[in-house]
Amino acid sequence: MIRLFFILYCFEAGLLLLFAPWYPEWDRLALQLLPFQTLRLTVVHPAFRGAVTGFGAVHLLWGLHDLISLITRRYAPLPDPAAPPHEPHDAPVAGDQ
Repeated sequence: MIRLFFILYCFEAGLLLLFAPWYPEWDRLALQLLPFQTLRLTVVHPAFRGAVTGFGAVHLLWGLHDLISLITRRYAPLPDPAAPPHEPHDAPVAGDQ
């Protein structure tokens, strides 16, 4: 259940980080809320927006990876009760030589 919430978080955060830097509200909020001019210029710079978009893409891929592994999870086959039990092999350890 926790894994499903993590997948939902990854998709939600990924979509937000993917699209938010390119909306006009990003500029408006950056100009209104950030107190330093240098920080404002950094946040509205296209390279910074691209980095945030890339971080969103990483979140989407991470969520997709976890979703695929959740769907295709394979359990180990149960041992056959009719099969003889496996005997441990006495392999020499490097220190036993």
